[in-house]
Amino acid sequence: MDIRFVTRNAETSDAIKDLMEKKLVKIEKFFDKISDVQVVLDYKRGMNIVEITANANGLVMRGEDHSPDMRKAFDKALKNIERQVKRHKDYLKDRTHIKTPDISFDLPADIFGDNRDEDDVSSKEIVKRKRFPVTVMLPAEATRQMDLLGHSFFVFRNGESGEFNVVYRRNDGGYGLLEPQE
Repeated sequence: MDIRFVTRNAETSDAIKDLMEKKLVKIEKFFDKISDVQVVLDYKRGMNIVEITANANGLVMRGEDHSPDMRKAFDKALKNIERQVKRHKDYLKDRTHIKTPDISFDLPADIFGDNRDEDDVSSKEIVKRKRFPVTVMLPAEATRQMDLLGHSFFVFRNGESGEFNVVYRRNDGGYGLLEPQE
């Protein structure tokens, strides 16, 4: 398991980093498929913020917490990751084998029609662009992945229909699924 430390506005001693590294290695006893872990240590407004991101075969687990003490913030974030790892491991044990149809990743050129006005394009500017791999999964798996990442929506390719879908968190606490219409 590869462990990377990123520090922002914070200074940490090598002893604290070694302690964190020893605790992170213990995660492997729960789930041995974790390939790399990134620990971001930050200091804002009198609080130490620790963000741990673990990658387990493409599944991203994220835990974040803050405290005036760096070690307490790290321990709380680590408990979040451990809980997610245990939940995912239990899910893998209970999961029945899912049959997915043959899926083509080729999109027809006319699927994204150009229905924009010229004025609309010039007034709005894209300030950030992000690329990510789109994986094949069921909507229930996509909601689980969205919760693990802490996001409010998640884009995926549906294993049942083969189409791009989006799951999102609704204001009432439930989940929504966006499916394309032909």
